[in-house]
Amino acid sequence: MTFAFRLAFSLTVLSVITGLAGCSGTGPRGRDLIAAGSQEDAPFALVDITDQTLEVVSDWRRPSFSATYGDYRGPQAQKVQVGDAVQVNIWETGAGGLYSAPAGDHSVAQGTRNSSIPEQVIARDGTINVPYAGRLRVAGLTTPEIERMIVKGLQGKTADPQAMVTLTKNVSQSVTIAGDVANGAIVPLNPNGDRILDVIAQAGGIKAPVHEAFITLSRDGTSLSVPMQAILANTKENIYVRPRDIVTVYRAPQSFTAVGATGRNAVVPFDAGGITLEEAMAKAGGLLDERSDPTGVFVLRYEPVRLARQYPNISPRLLEYGNVVPVVYRLDVTNPISLFRARRFSMRDKDILYVSTAPLTEIEKVFRVVGTLASPALSTYYYTSR
Repeated sequence: MTFAFRLAFSLTVLSVITGLAGCSGTGPRGRDLIAAGSQEDAPFALVDITDQTLEVVSDWRRPSFSATYGDYRGPQAQKVQVGDAVQVNIWETGAGGLYSAPAGDHSVAQGTRNSSIPEQVIARDGTINVPYAGRLRVAGLTTPEIERMIVKGLQGKTADPQAMVTLTKNVSQSVTIAGDVANGAIVPLNPNGDRILDVIAQAGGIKAPVHEAFITLSRDGTSLSVPMQAILANTKENIYVRPRDIVTVYRAPQSFTAVGATGRNAVVPFDAGGITLEEAMAKAGGLLDERSDPTGVFVLRYEPVRLARQYPNISPRLLEYGNVVPVVYRLDVTNPISLFRARRFSMRDKDILYVSTAPLTEIEKVFRVVGTLASPALSTYYYTSR
């Protein structure tokens, strides 16, 4: 009976060790990730965070308004277009003109006379109507050019005509502001040009927190989104807008996911324009002393192919499909210099911070389970053997 009990207990322990020794219960072990990433046909690129890696990552080009659209500046002289509205005022010398009272009307003071033609929208054919001058094609002209055209049309019909044209509604030279702003609007542009932040301010400013706000500029069939923080940090990104641009403000909170042997497994918001790996580890509750593997701190993300090409030993097949490459960055925090590197490594939206479980922790799990199983078995053996 003693031999049979010992044999049964040994088989039980062996079964538990075999089933648990290879499983951490919190995700892949660090050595498993390293082994998988080191294969010739690895499904992802494994990259250690070194000084060279930091240079490559820091050179990563974020979406840029200035690089995509250029710093366009509007023309100094605005030209009216179809849909704009103008008002025309005409002056004549003396009474009895085309637009003034008869000469014998003593109720009107002597001197020049002026008449205001009601505001009119430039028609689809690009014309406006000026009495006695006829329909004038004004689309594509500046207001001084329209004034000279009116004066020319009235010459010989009235004495020394003078004209003044005012652009009262600027539709063609305007930008549409929409999204998470105080007041969405069609904002007319100044002749000297307006920048992105200028037109947003005219719409009442943004409603979202600055670090969560993104600006989308749509122009000529191309749309690009840039963080508000990037525009504030780099004045070159605050480019001039063009007529008929569409500027949309939207809120997009940035976050990363913390999993594994960290103090907090959760989706963690940035709460700032950007955070570093050092700050991300702190926000995730740090590494658990009794569970975490300090040599197995990983950041998982998709990198652009052009960036991934700069890393050595990247599997060629990873660069052949799609525009992005799955990359696993590894940090060994047992190396003191790694903490400085963690401060220079910037986290990005939707990154995964994974801390693997220490190998010793897996062995401790096995012994805890074995101890739990062994306790009632040993008790039974003790009492039956007495």
